[in-house]
Amino acid sequence: MRLITLTAAFALPVAALAASGNDWNPPKPTETTKTCKGKRVWDDEKKRCVRPRKSSLDQEGLLDATRELAYAGRQKDAQAVLSAMADQGDSMVLTYWGFTHRKLGNLELAQTFYDQALAQDPDNILARSYMGQGFVEQGKYSAALAQWKEIRARGGNGSWAEASLRSALETGTSYSY
Repeated sequence: MRLITLTAAFALPVAALAASGNDWNPPKPTETTKTCKGKRVWDDEKKRCVRPRKSSLDQEGLLDATRELAYAGRQKDAQAVLSAMADQGDSMVLTYWGFTHRKLGNLELAQTFYDQALAQDPDNILARSYMGQGFVEQGKYSAALAQWKEIRARGGNGSWAEASLRSALETGTSYSY
């Protein structure tokens, strides 16, 4: 019955391109994951691996490195990059703290970060998607469905955040990026 209800609710076309800068593709490996070991990132200016705090990467570059490391399964290394970010209260930084903790199995702590991210920016559809995927992993389908509806209500219809949570609800499998 649940599958039929969810399938009917999700019988909608998905846009080919993501809204709000969401990336539909896994991050492409860079020197950060190809060359750097441990809690280091590639610095193009220095042409070597460095500790995140010593890098010339800006906030966006650090977030990209976080995403890449997390996708590679290097959650602790991704957290080292997050720790180097100046604005720990930024909604996206909080979102990735939540994501990495969820992937490490720290579900309560992950939820705390998702809640903080949404308190900072209720329209953060990526935080809602990752939180919803966590609910799916825990078998909390009604809570995940509520986040999917929130994503759509906040203009995220057709975005990667909406589609990935919809897929998680349909298949029971979440994403790693």
